[in-house]
Amino acid sequence: MPDVAVIGGGIVGLAIADEVLRVHPDLDVEVHEKESSLAQHASGRNSGVLHAGFYYSPDSMKARLTRVGNKLLREFCAERGIPVRDTGKVVVTRSHDELPRLHDLHQRGMANGVELELVDEQQLAELEPLARTSGLALWSPSTGSADPVAVVEQLAARVRERGGRVLLGSSVVGAGPGWIATERDGRTSVGRVVNAAGLHADTVARWFGVGEEYRMLPFKGLYWYGSWPAGRLRRHVYPVPDPRNPFLGVHLTVAANGRAKIGPTAIPAMSREAYSGLHGLSAREAWDVARTLPRFLTSPHHDARALVASEVPKYVHSRLVGEAAQLVPSVRPADFRVKGRAGIRAQLFDTSANRLEMDFVVREGPGSLHVLNAVSPGWTTALSMAREVVASWLP
Repeated sequence: MPDVAVIGGGIVGLAIADEVLRVHPDLDVEVHEKESSLAQHASGRNSGVLHAGFYYSPDSMKARLTRVGNKLLREFCAERGIPVRDTGKVVVTRSHDELPRLHDLHQRGMANGVELELVDEQQLAELEPLARTSGLALWSPSTGSADPVAVVEQLAARVRERGGRVLLGSSVVGAGPGWIATERDGRTSVGRVVNAAGLHADTVARWFGVGEEYRMLPFKGLYWYGSWPAGRLRRHVYPVPDPRNPFLGVHLTVAANGRAKIGPTAIPAMSREAYSGLHGLSAREAWDVARTLPRFLTSPHHDARALVASEVPKYVHSRLVGEAAQLVPSVRPADFRVKGRAGIRAQLFDTSANRLEMDFVVREGPGSLHVLNAVSPGWTTALSMAREVVASWLP
């Protein structure tokens, strides 16, 4: 009987398994991943950006974990021979009206202990000649990028090296205190369960009577890669985000291999794995979204109608690229024609408060631990989150 069974072999589940084995090398730990290969969902479909941690409220879990997570992930990449591209990031304003929000972002980052600098237009031109701003921009030197798939694969390798088992093609269909059931092996006894099921974390949590007030509200992210030579764009270039929503807006990032890409969108999706067309569409999930989406649209906590009105047109390639051209004027639709793998953000919605969860959500249950909302910067913070939750749950 395994001491710890982890449901979900994405970066969060693997990081928790890895940390349990680091602290308690005598425990028997297994990770159940339903897909036949790793990084098939959010952990392999994200931007690969190592965030610095200046977006988040100083009293949030995201603020507490991101700066440390950036450091730990860099150390892991160095240990495993994964290249990290030290791009840094500039946040630019599209008009002078956004300057107060840029100053607020700077103050928030300073409160979080993040290295940041306000730069003028001339300094921005030296940092990233292709970017444009109105008056001032924000410079974050500790932001970078790495290959998210390579990170997940190497983390799984370290779990195995530490004596854990990563079981691919092992779909968990039920669980409760002291047991899990998989399609392949049926019901088996376990000591404790970790729910790191990503897009399906709310479903798994309800098996344990945890998080009944939560529903997953998925948002699709589209990316387009550019034909520019590697290194033409030197820095990540982001807009000033809308603080009412947990999305950062369409931006340009530099992948670990130097390629520039545009995205992501934040378009409401009708199913949790509907990455392309009707593939992955579930009638049950569509009904859940149809019941939850109106509550989001009428929520006083978000400008949801404006978000949807601005995001849906971004299915049109020219509209999406046009958004990026506001940040980098030399961007042209003809230069960004290679479609990246779409991703779906596992965004949690609190039905009791009618609002999107802006922070990470981790809950304990009977014989279990549930990571319910590990959206961006969840990839950056996976190792620091694992350290924190394992220390409190399994000291």
